Amino acid sequence: MAEDHREWLDHLDQRSRAKQEEFLGKIASRLRRPRLTQKPRQPYRGAPDFWNSYDGSEDDNLQRFTRNFEEAGGYVIRADSLQEAGRFMTEKALELQAKRILRHDRPALADLGLESSLPEAKVQVWNWNREASEDWKARAAEADIGIIMADYAVAYTGSIAILSGPDKGRSVSLLPAVLFAVIPIASLVTRLGEVLTAFDRTGREGLPAGIHFISGPSRSADIENDLTIGVHGPGIVYAVLVSG
Repeated sequence: MAEDHREWLDHLDQRSRAKQEEFLGKIASRLRRPRLTQKPRQPYRGAPDFWNSYDGSEDDNLQRFTRNFEEAGGYVIRADSLQEAGRFMTEKALELQAKRILRHDRPALADLGLESSLPEAKVQVWNWNREASEDWKARAAEADIGIIMADYAVAYTGSIAILSGPDKGRSVSLLPAVLFAVIPIASLVTRLGEVLTAFDRTGREGLPAGIHFISGPSRSADIENDLTIGVHGPGIVYAVLVSG
């Protein structure tokens, strides 16, 4: 009985392979080229040398990042200092009538000066994980604006990379309706591989619980291929490039 069962499975396997060959043969015929029967030779593994050696200038990277990020639906702002970036965020917070702002608890973000420029009675500014007793995920869900400090930005993909940590909760970039990502120009690189190589050098033990890549606002086209913005995250994203 077991032998008959094995023969039946072999017969089904042969029929399946024959159908597969017939299907692939029809594709090759339609493409008017011979059917490949052997794996193509790979002269190298990973990125080719010319791509690994490609490194854009700062101006090239700024232009390419701006173009790619804006094409994805985001906004790019240039600022000469954190203080100038803070003034822009203050104007936007008042324009959007924001009531609550949540930001990464990074020393540099204190230089935005939001607490002094926004009246506390109208706009509350919270720092992630500053007080252990708070439910910070709930605070992130309540926040109108999230402010993060990016670890890297990639010109060729228009992406921002953020590593999570005790003072850099991932909810800050995921839950508020509007997101400001502060990007030091020094952290802007040409290729995504440069960022991944840096993670590799860190080693498995040194990696955080979460690494997030953001390329414009949240979007989804899962339902009838209808593009919808802001379904799974912020619908408005500003990349704030800061010099110095």
